[in-house]
Amino acid sequence: MNIVLQEVSSGRDLRAFIRFPAKLYRGSPYYVPALFFDELNTLRRDRNPAFEHCEARYWLAYKDGKLAGRVAAILNRKHIEKWGQKYLRFGWLDFVDDPEVSAALLGAVETWAREKGMEAVHGPLGFTDLDREGMLVEGFEEIATLSTNYNFPYYPKHMERLGYAKDTDWVEYEMTVPDEPDATIARIADLAKRRYKLHLLEAKNKRELLNYANELFDILDESYAHLYGTVPLTRQQVEAYVRQYFGFIQPDFVPVVLDEAGRMVGFGITMPSLSKALQRSRGELFPFGFLHLLKALKTFDTFDLYLVAVRQEYQGKGINAILMDRMNQVFNRLGVKKVESNPELETNANVQGQWKYYQRRQHKRRRVFIKKIASERPV
Repeated sequence: MNIVLQEVSSGRDLRAFIRFPAKLYRGSPYYVPALFFDELNTLRRDRNPAFEHCEARYWLAYKDGKLAGRVAAILNRKHIEKWGQKYLRFGWLDFVDDPEVSAALLGAVETWAREKGMEAVHGPLGFTDLDREGMLVEGFEEIATLSTNYNFPYYPKHMERLGYAKDTDWVEYEMTVPDEPDATIARIADLAKRRYKLHLLEAKNKRELLNYANELFDILDESYAHLYGTVPLTRQQVEAYVRQYFGFIQPDFVPVVLDEAGRMVGFGITMPSLSKALQRSRGELFPFGFLHLLKALKTFDTFDLYLVAVRQEYQGKGINAILMDRMNQVFNRLGVKKVESNPELETNANVQGQWKYYQRRQHKRRRVFIKKIASERPV
């Protein structure tokens, strides 16, 4: 077979890179495309502030003249500085079920890693912890979400064949929303509010919520700092994420806990599931894709949990119960039946302990793979 690798070097190449999964997964009831403009903003050097401290290269693989795979390689210097690991990341990895294609794609990543003096290659990972990450290893017959990748069952087999091994796993849960808020959670929430003089933000519109955006990301950086592969966000990255995502957020879906002085101590971000809407729109907003998203934001029975974060000084003091109790009330009022947890590290017992109050099933698992390599020169 004739496998040809082509490095992405033009806008046309980049569009082909972004749109390849739509062809690969055509007809799959489980694949959920990313929004095209989000992918473009993330992968373009002139739009993603991460390129202030990252380098990246992208490749397309052609088999007998037909596009058969893609991969991105990312050198994140903030990761190297924070964790002391000379690791190169790979992401946006998709390929047909051909071992020569996957070997060629990851071979390109490994070659560049050696040239840059790296000691290992790991992924799938993005530029930040807010990008899609992890390769599905369980749950191939479960629909993906806006924030997660889907891949065919043959992907992990290719990784193992190429010498990659597990570095860490995330697990995901589907919870059934109870008909009324759990009495134990409500009691813990009420006690925490009275003991620590806390209250919930009652934002009337997005503008009021937006006033807390910078504080929200500060808490996110602080509380997620110890988690796998995380790096602190720059102010430019925060501003870019606010522009990119806050337009979708409704105040009702983002409970915020404040202290007596009005300082944010914790928050949660949830949204109606956009999985079906993204499938119908094929990840495109125009000409009519945005109509599917608008409908999904108004008509729903499933919600996705995206982020929950609490200041370190308040962790273990019932803040999560306050957030959960409020969302239980919102879900019941809106008629929500199911909630997707999205990925959480398998070692994060504190987060998983929250779900003991709910009927739940662990239905997906995704993995970061790693392969140690011999570098050619120091960084």
